[in-house]
Amino acid sequence: MRRHSPRPLSVALERLAGQLAPATPLARVQRVWAEAVGEAVAREAQPVAMRDATLTVACHSAVWAQELDLMSGALTGALNAALGEPVVAALRCRADGAATRS
Repeated sequence: MRRHSPRPLSVALERLAGQLAPATPLARVQRVWAEAVGEAVAREAQPVAMRDATLTVACHSAVWAQELDLMSGALTGALNAALGEPVVAALRCRADGAATRS
């Protein structure tokens, strides 16, 4: 029997996290959110619900909600590209400062 060298712990943790994570469309979107939309948007808005391919995004302010609404076509395209398939058809942006601040 041949022994392999030790593997980094991060590989095992990533594999485990992938198995434990819920496979819902919202969970998939939440995993790729920051990568797909960029750090600035991810700091100010978070995906909170999904129904019939419409993603609801809670934004820190009404200004951010309006901005993301104007960018919805580009954001849905970036999200679907990051997911590798069309999952998000539309965005619904709402101001909810409590949902995005810790």
